Amino acid sequence: MSNPDLLKRLLSDPRVSKDPNQHWPAYTKGEVPADWPLHIWVSVKNMFTAYGGDHRRLRALVSKAFTPRRTQNLRPQVEKITADLIAGLAAGPDTADLRDSFAYPLPIEVICQLFGIPDDARPGLKRAVDGVFNTTATPEEAAANVQDMYRILSELVAAKRDEPGDDLASGLISARDEDNSRLEETELVDTLILVISAGHETTVNLLDHAITALLTHPEQLRLVLGGDRSWTDVIDETLRWQAPVAHLPLRYAVEDIELDGLTIRAGEPILASYAAAGRDSAHHGEDADRFDITREDKSSLAFGHGVHYCLGAPLARLEAEIALPALFTAFPDLALAVPVEELETVASFISNGHRSLPAFLTKPAG
Repeated sequence: MSNPDLLKRLLSDPRVSKDPNQHWPAYTKGEVPADWPLHIWVSVKNMFTAYGGDHRRLRALVSKAFTPRRTQNLRPQVEKITADLIAGLAAGPDTADLRDSFAYPLPIEVICQLFGIPDDARPGLKRAVDGVFNTTATPEEAAANVQDMYRILSELVAAKRDEPGDDLASGLISARDEDNSRLEETELVDTLILVISAGHETTVNLLDHAITALLTHPEQLRLVLGGDRSWTDVIDETLRWQAPVAHLPLRYAVEDIELDGLTIRAGEPILASYAAAGRDSAHHGEDADRFDITREDKSSLAFGHGVHYCLGAPLARLEAEIALPALFTAFPDLALAVPVEELETVASFISNGHRSLPAFLTKPAG
C-alpha cells in the first residue's frame, strides 16, 4: 500500500490492532511457529504490541521520558556527544565509516545515558539490537539473539533494583515495584527492549541517509550551507525519501475493513510500508524518487501515524538538527569514499540503512 492518505486512514482506524493475542487468530492458534525469526516483533508485551486501554496505560508510562521539555533539556547532552564524536573523527585517519563512527554512536549514547545502560552492557546490547532488525537471520540465530537480549536486560533490571540510579530505567522499575497493576514484569523488560532499540535505530538511519543524500547531491548541500534552505528541510526530505524504518510488522484487522474497494478480513495481518508511502507519485509527483529539499510537500509517515506515532520523533529530530550541521561544518571537504552504488544495505526489510558509510573527511592527496 503506497498511498499515504490510505495508509493514514488505516493506521488511525480503531478497527486495526497491534495485539496478536487478541486479534491474530493464526498466532493464538499456534500456527505461527515459535522459531519464526520475526517472532519477537509480535511476542513482546509493551506498547508496540498493545491495543486500546493496555496501549494507553503503557504509553503513558513511557511518554514521561519524551515530553517536549525533557527532550529540549537533552540538547546540551546531544551537543556534547556530537562534539566528542567529531573530535574523535578529526583525531583519526582521513577516512572513516560514518555510520559506525558517527551515525550509530550518537543516538545509542543518548539513549543509553537516558536509561542508565552501563558501559559494559553496551556492546552486547548493540549486537542484540542489530540482530532484532536482521530479517535474514536463521531461526537458530534469531532465537539465540532474543535469548541474549533478555539476559542482558534482565541483568540490567536486577542491577538497577539493587542500586537505582537517576535514570529512566530505574524510574520504570520503581513504577513496576510500587504498583504491580501498572506494569507487569514481562512488560517492564519488553518496554526496555522497545525504547532502547526503537530509541536509536530510526535516528541512525536518518543520519546515514541524510549524509549520503547531501554527499551525492552537492547542489542541495550548497543550498543548505548557504542558508537558502534549512536543516529541517534536509531532515524532512530525508524522512520522505528514505524512511528509516521501511516496513513495520505487524497490525491486524479487528473486523472486516473495506478500504477503497479492498477488503481486509478480520484477523488478517497488515504490514505498514512507510517507505512506499514516501515515494507515492500521486502524492509527491512524478519526481517522488528524487531527493529535493526544495520540494514544497515533504510530508511523510516515517514516524508512523495515529496512536502508535513514535514517541521519540522529537528526540530523533533534535539529534539530527544538531549532528548534521556540526558534521558538515567540521569537515567541509567531506566526500564518499566509494561510489554510491557500492554502498550495501543492512540485512533487513524493516530497517533501512547502509552496512557502512565510508567517507573521506578531507580531500585525498593528489
